[in-house]
Amino acid sequence: MVRPVALVTGGSRGIGLGCAEALAREGWDLALCGVRPETEVGAALERLRGAGAQAFYVQADVGEDEAAQRLVSALRERFGRLDCLVNNAGVGPWERKDILEASRESFDRVLRTNLRGPYFLTQAVARFMLAQGPAPGAAQGRRGCIVFITSISAETVSVDRGEYCVSKAGLSMAARLWAARLAGEGIAVYEVRPGIIRTDMTAGVTAKYDRLIGEGLTLERRWGSPEDVGKVVAMLARGDLSYSPGQVILVDGGMSVPRL
Repeated sequence: MVRPVALVTGGSRGIGLGCAEALAREGWDLALCGVRPETEVGAALERLRGAGAQAFYVQADVGEDEAAQRLVSALRERFGRLDCLVNNAGVGPWERKDILEASRESFDRVLRTNLRGPYFLTQAVARFMLAQGPAPGAAQGRRGCIVFITSISAETVSVDRGEYCVSKAGLSMAARLWAARLAGEGIAVYEVRPGIIRTDMTAGVTAKYDRLIGEGLTLERRWGSPEDVGKVVAMLARGDLSYSPGQVILVDGGMSVPRL
């Protein structure tokens, strides 16, 4: 039996690893990419292999121009196909600064990684998916699935990290653009919008969010986990959300629910 294959960018830790583990448990083989050398991601690869997946790693920065084609070439050589792309890799600003003080260098770096990179990786992956047959075990005509991991920052303002908010708002629009272009081609595109998730990226603001969650910022008074996001991604990759291209799935503990 042919196993489906997923590429998870930034998949060796945090939300990316949560997504990869959820897919591994459901019988997917996996390609991960990230900026760290392979010697530093061995534990993540072993966790995925322990769940029964073939898992390999490509050191690649999605913000670099050549990364997209290099990743597609590696997938073609290793597996011969790709059935799901999880656009997860992202960075925050080096230093949180009021938008009156933020630098052009930080803005360019964050948008290159968080928006420009996944936009053109999706272009390369979509071309690859369109050239291959239907996904293993998929409904007739379904050629693949692409998931954009954005953030509540796509709509929620943080004036001390404006470049991050702008990048995620742009990525949300990118998800809709690709959904509109690819739905008729049998490729389902979705946006998953996490809220306050306990990862390396949020480690520096733990006390702030502990307080806000305790004060009722979220309906569920707890941090989200990478596993929470991974379960949603696995559901989308399975094709459970049919006839719903371009939808935004919020994984935010109810933070976005308007309340009086």
